[in-house]
Amino acid sequence: MERLASATDVYRITLQNVTEATMFILLGFTDDFELKVFLFLLFLGIYVFTLIGNFGLVVLVIGDSRLHNPMYYFLSVLSFLDACYSTVVTPKMLVNFLEENKSISFLGCATQMFLFVTLGTTECFLLAAMAYDRYVAIYNPLMYVVTMSPRVYVSLIIASYAGGVLHGAIHSVATFSLSFCGSNEIRHVFCDIPPLLALSCSDTYTNELLLLYLVGFIEIVTILIVLISYGFILFAILNMHSAESRRKVFSTCGSHLTGVCIYHGTILFSYMRPSSSYASNHDMIVSIFYTIVIPMLNPIIYSLRNKDVKEAMKKLWIKFGL
Repeated sequence: MERLASATDVYRITLQNVTEATMFILLGFTDDFELKVFLFLLFLGIYVFTLIGNFGLVVLVIGDSRLHNPMYYFLSVLSFLDACYSTVVTPKMLVNFLEENKSISFLGCATQMFLFVTLGTTECFLLAAMAYDRYVAIYNPLMYVVTMSPRVYVSLIIASYAGGVLHGAIHSVATFSLSFCGSNEIRHVFCDIPPLLALSCSDTYTNELLLLYLVGFIEIVTILIVLISYGFILFAILNMHSAESRRKVFSTCGSHLTGVCIYHGTILFSYMRPSSSYASNHDMIVSIFYTIVIPMLNPIIYSLRNKDVKEAMKKLWIKFGL
C-alpha cells in the first residue's frame, strides 16, 4: 500500500509539472547586442511606416467621396486589418530586442496566437471577397451597384471576420490544450503554431492534421475564388476593344493579384508541412514576412498603381499645404 501511495504521489507531482506551464521564452533571432539594436531600429521603422500607410488609406477612403464604393471599402478594411495584424506581433518583438527578459505568459501567448491566426485568416477571406468584387465590377459593370449593395459587401466583411475568429479559436484551444513539460523556449519572435507544436511533449498528430486540413481547406477555397474570379476577368479583358479600358483593368487588378500571390505563397510555405520540419531560422523569417513586411507593402501595392488613390492623396496634400 505504501508503494502504491508513493507511486500515486509521484504521478500526481509529474502531472502537475506537465500541466503547470505558466510562461514561455521567445528566443528571437540572435543574442548579439549590436544586431539586436539594428533589428530594433529596422522593425520600428517598418512598424511606423505600416501604421502610417494603412491608417492613411483608411482616412483617405473615409474622407474622399470619390472612394466611397465597395472596392475601396474592402481596401480600407484590409488596411485596418493589416495595421492590427502587425500590432499583434511587432510591439512585443521590439521590446524583446532591448530586454534580457523575453518571457511571455501562457495567457499572453495564447492571446497573441489567437489574434494573429484570426487576423491572418480574415485577410485570406477578405482577399477572396475583393477578387469577387473586382469580377462583378469588370464582368458586369452595369449591375455592379445592385450586385454589390451595402447588404452584400458588409455581409462579406462580417463573414470574413467570423471565419477568422472561428479558425483562430479552434487552433488556440487545440494548441494550448497540449502539455508543455520540457523546455519552454520558443524558437521564434512570437507565438506561432508550428514552433509551439514542436515544443510540446504531447502527441501532436491530431494538431498537425487539424492544421494541415483547416489551413489547406481555407487556402484551396480562397485561392479557387480568386482564380475563378480572375478567369472571368481575363475573359472580359479579351473582349474589350479599348486599349485604355484594358490598361485600367490591369492597373486595378494587378495590384490585388500581386498582394494575393505574395500573401498566400508565404502562408503555404509556413503551414502546409509537418511541424517536425520546423528547424531553422528560415521559417521564422517567412513568418516575419507575412505578419510584418506584407502589412507594410500592401499600402504601397494598392496605392502606387491606383489613380483614384493617388488623386485622393494629392487632394489631401494640397488641403494641408504639403
